[in-house]
Amino acid sequence: MWSEVAVPASAVEFFPALSELDFSRHAFIGRIPGIDVATEREEALLRLDASHAAVRAELGLAGNSFATAEQIHGNQIAVIDRPLASDRCFEGTDGLITDQPGISLGIYVADCCAVFLVDPVRRCFGLVHSGRKGTELAIVPRAIGKMSEQFASRPGDLVVQLSPAIRPPHYEVDFTAEIVRQAQAAGVGQVHDCGVSTSCDLSRYYSYRAEKGRTGRMLATLALR
Repeated sequence: MWSEVAVPASAVEFFPALSELDFSRHAFIGRIPGIDVATEREEALLRLDASHAAVRAELGLAGNSFATAEQIHGNQIAVIDRPLASDRCFEGTDGLITDQPGISLGIYVADCCAVFLVDPVRRCFGLVHSGRKGTELAIVPRAIGKMSEQFASRPGDLVVQLSPAIRPPHYEVDFTAEIVRQAQAAGVGQVHDCGVSTSCDLSRYYSYRAEKGRTGRMLATLALR
């Protein structure tokens, strides 16, 4: 078992558009110094788990059930419409939506984009894993549609935030620009893109491409207060 490594404040990012929403908590946890992640994905996540949990605790989310997606580069969305008795990974999914307090959503990325979706009117929210394939499969518009279907959310009320992700010239496709276009075409009122490329700063981020697959994962997390 890997012991917890202290997480410096510089490794945890908060996005202004989401910080303005006082009913939710979010974070994007980047590279954590001192943890060897030059290994396969599952082992890297095990090594990072205690530190990720420590950040969630600092956010006041230690008592929440932690919901994650399996992330298979598809477009399936898990709907969580009731409390979870324990932490759970939803198989076959790349996105999660819920209106439940007491649940923290989590998406892991290392070049793909974590997309935060928050409805401040209906108090529902989602997290989506959207890389090149997921973007081609329109997973973000699918999540927006699911939020409308399940929670009566209106796209015009949503706040959408894109995390750091790989971008040209370090990647041949600008899928983040397509995510923005898709969200706007779906009628989203606010779409925010941080514009940061993961492959440009390996002191702050893990990059699957730059590190040839043997690296850690950033964690995007989102919950109601």
